[in-house]
Amino acid sequence: MEASGEVYKANKEHFVLVHGAGHGAWCWFKLACLLRGSGHRVSCIDHAGTAGSLVDPDDVRSFDKYDAPLMDFMAALPDGHKVILVGHSAGGLSVTHAMHLFRDKIKQAIFIAATMLPFGYQTEQDIKDGAPDLSEFGDVFDLRFGLGDGCPPTSVALREEHQRIILYQQCSHEDSTLASILLRPWPAALSTARFGHVDDGAESAVNAVPRVYIKTTNDHMVKQEQQEAMIRRWPPREVVAMDTDHSPFFSAPERLLELILKSL
Repeated sequence: MEASGEVYKANKEHFVLVHGAGHGAWCWFKLACLLRGSGHRVSCIDHAGTAGSLVDPDDVRSFDKYDAPLMDFMAALPDGHKVILVGHSAGGLSVTHAMHLFRDKIKQAIFIAATMLPFGYQTEQDIKDGAPDLSEFGDVFDLRFGLGDGCPPTSVALREEHQRIILYQQCSHEDSTLASILLRPWPAALSTARFGHVDDGAESAVNAVPRVYIKTTNDHMVKQEQQEAMIRRWPPREVVAMDTDHSPFFSAPERLLELILKSL
């Protein structure tokens, strides 16, 4: 989704904002306005199965199908046009996938409280570091079984009563209420995200894109120790921190804008 009426100057950047699980292009509305107000171009992606998508999340059976809107967007960029990818939470998987396929079209990648794994979920350590562990909050998920009982779940949703404490505890009640209306189940196939192979030169290719990681120190979704583990295992060019919950695009958008622009 690229909203009409955007302000764009040729000497400014083109940001592509990539949401996390259950969210959609809608979650970037504050940051998108701030970036456009600074003269930058902004595109917000809706993955398959989101509120802005016409696809039922139970019909998204692979990570490639989930990720197709971003891959199609990147493929359509003209030669010589470079974007800055910004991924939040599980959107970090999509950003890294794009880095494997379109490194020549990416000027920089910014990970906000995001899963940052060079090849996705390849190992048990990858899952430990990159997949949320919400067991301390009890039974927080609703599973849907689009293929029938006895088959693996096809989509996952965070129950409404847990959404604020896990995702939005420092956000205004207005923002968390809006989010609870717009959040959708996400395809279970998101947990199968894998791309590239360590032995085929993909590591040097994906490392060609400069990376910045923005930590969220009060995060209940991707905990601080998980963020730090991913940073240690795959060090980015720069690491900065925000004293926020998992969703700084709601709870501290002006500070988020400041950190993003400083990283350029």
